[in-house]
Amino acid sequence: MATIFSKIAAGEIPSYKCAESDKFYAFLDINPVVKAHTLVVPRKEVDYIFDMADDELAEFEVFAKQVALAIRKAFPCKKVAQVVLGLEVDHAHIHLMPINTEGDVDFHKHVKLTDEEMKDTAARILKEFEAL
Repeated sequence: MATIFSKIAAGEIPSYKCAESDKFYAFLDINPVVKAHTLVVPRKEVDYIFDMADDELAEFEVFAKQVALAIRKAFPCKKVAQVVLGLEVDHAHIHLMPINTEGDVDFHKHVKLTDEEMKDTAARILKEFEAL
C-alpha cells in the first residue's frame, strides 16, 4: 500500500511543490516549524533512510542539498537545518528548515501560514531550485 508521501509525490494528494526530479520530490510541510519548512522524499518507497542503497542515499542527499540551496536563496538565513526523524510516516524523508539559531528547530512549536503564504513560499523555493 502506498504511503501518504508516495501519493503526494505522484500528485494524487495536493502539495506545495518546492522541487522535483525523476527520483525525488520536495514539498512544504503542512505543519511547519518555521516558514519554508520543506520535506524531501524519494519517489521510491523505503521506510528508513539508512535502508537505502549507498548510491541512492548519496543521490538523495545531493538532491536535498540543491533544495537547501534554493531555500537559502529564497529565504536568507544563516543555515538550512537538516533533520531526519521519520517515525510519523513510514517513508524516508528529510526535513529542511531555514534557521538563524539552533532554537529555530523546535518540533514542539509551529507557525501558522495561510494558503496564499504557503503557495508563495513554495513558488519562491521552486523558482530558485529551477535556476540552479
